[in-house]
Amino acid sequence: MTRPPASADAPVDAPVIEFRQVGLTYPGPPPVAAFQPCDLRVGRGEFVTVVGPSGSGKSTFLNIAGLLDSPTTGTYLLDGIDTGVLKDGDRTALRGRRIGFVFQSFHLLAHRSALENVSLAMVYNGFRRRDRTARAREALERVGLGPRAGALPTRLSGGERQRVAIARALVARPSLLLCDEPTGNLDSANAGTVLGLLEELHTDGMTILVITHDAEVAARGGRTVSIRDGHLHEQVAA
Repeated sequence: MTRPPASADAPVDAPVIEFRQVGLTYPGPPPVAAFQPCDLRVGRGEFVTVVGPSGSGKSTFLNIAGLLDSPTTGTYLLDGIDTGVLKDGDRTALRGRRIGFVFQSFHLLAHRSALENVSLAMVYNGFRRRDRTARAREALERVGLGPRAGALPTRLSGGERQRVAIARALVARPSLLLCDEPTGNLDSANAGTVLGLLEELHTDGMTILVITHDAEVAARGGRTVSIRDGHLHEQVAA
């Protein structure tokens, strides 16, 4: 299997996410402090949920954690790799290899089959075509959709489409599954199926971070942090 060179090897005992006084201020005038400097560690195999009201800074947090935006203060280590010293191309490669994204709106290509949607996620990661197809089938089997590999998204239920999206996020075998309101567009039955799948993945050792406004979804995590007015706080269990 042909893969791009890693930017660096992750130390075995390194947390998947480590924020050291990470914050983000958008330039003005006037400057806007969207995310206040904070420390955060997400260890390998943890299931962490992030909660907060609309406008609290959850999206900014997602963009920083997902290497979509760079913090203006502090240091962000992903798998022990200092992301702040990387060139843009190296950051993009690191994001593609180490982070799998799951969004509320699925973002599937309507005229491509489930198998093709999952396979296309590997096009820019250096996998050969036959390897992409084999791994895409394996990922769809993992989420219980092997028999639906040839179906178009328009022929799938909302829950099935989200499971295809999860398979797409898993196919490169990332260090982190980063989910943004993954049940927001689902009814309660399909939401339960998707959450059950995330719990299975966590049991298998996947590191999962779910951003949600839903208290029931948040309760599924092993640990919850909250964001309000750009400030991140650990929630202490009662």
